[in-house]
Amino acid sequence: MNSYAIAIHGGAGTILKSSMTPEKETAYKKGLEDAIAAGEKILKNGGTSLDAVEEAIRSLEDCPLFNAGRGAVFTHEGKNEMDASVMEGKTLMAGAVTGVKNIKNPVSLAKAVMQRSGHVFLAGDGAMEFAKKIKSEMMPDEYFFVQQRYDQLQEALKSDTIVLDHTDSNQKKFGTVGAVALDVHGDLAAGTSTGGMTNKKHGRVGDTPMIGSGTYANNKTCAISCTGHGEFFIRSVVAYDISCLMEYKGLSLKEACDIAVNQKLVKIGGEGGLIALDTKGNIELPFNSDGMYRASIKQGEKIYIGIYK
Repeated sequence: MNSYAIAIHGGAGTILKSSMTPEKETAYKKGLEDAIAAGEKILKNGGTSLDAVEEAIRSLEDCPLFNAGRGAVFTHEGKNEMDASVMEGKTLMAGAVTGVKNIKNPVSLAKAVMQRSGHVFLAGDGAMEFAKKIKSEMMPDEYFFVQQRYDQLQEALKSDTIVLDHTDSNQKKFGTVGAVALDVHGDLAAGTSTGGMTNKKHGRVGDTPMIGSGTYANNKTCAISCTGHGEFFIRSVVAYDISCLMEYKGLSLKEACDIAVNQKLVKIGGEGGLIALDTKGNIELPFNSDGMYRASIKQGEKIYIGIYK
């Protein structure tokens, strides 16, 4: 039996201690703690890494502090449009959805696409049709209404800018949530979920639902979930790039993450971070922004929670 491990993130960007109230910091830490506990509970009981990833992300989607599920930001049209993906390291099976509305837990829909649709990636109306067919849990618009998110949209509309989930005009926060896990059977899994960008235009898709860009898992190498300025993560195929650096160049998880996040992304102006886990249970949580909401735990060890650099 292997030792289990799990790591989660709740977004990266300009997250500064100077602009965080003690109450808000406590709330974010509690959100991260609840999510990692939900995932760890499954791993502790011998469950699969895929189920642990799903549970951890569902917890983050249900928390209005994070830009996914309930806390999803508003589009230009004043809607909440969500993306999510999951991948299994043992089989390389994957599932993803983009542009879905009123879905309580998009990560569970992505998992259903993987397990029940015969496809990998469903978008917009097709994804919604599938969600209705399998009776995904739906919520009314009011459930997704978070005042702070709505205020962000009004600010963005005034200046006609696309806003990367920031909390004031000087702050950039790339809102995505994700999880990576290693179970006692030695299998890896990864998943990511997001509400995208405030004031994003109709049809925009980020890296979150793109297998290889925002999410990737392979038992030969690692499991990765990214958060950041999606356009750059897509162009760099970040998640798969880390796996390739390990598989073909023989680099360690740490070395591969460092090249992808602190060299390649920086070179093209990409900001953000990721969570990474290999089959030996090594965890890396690199980011090139001022902060990243993150947490991790290994079997028999204490939980780690971090926000700032």
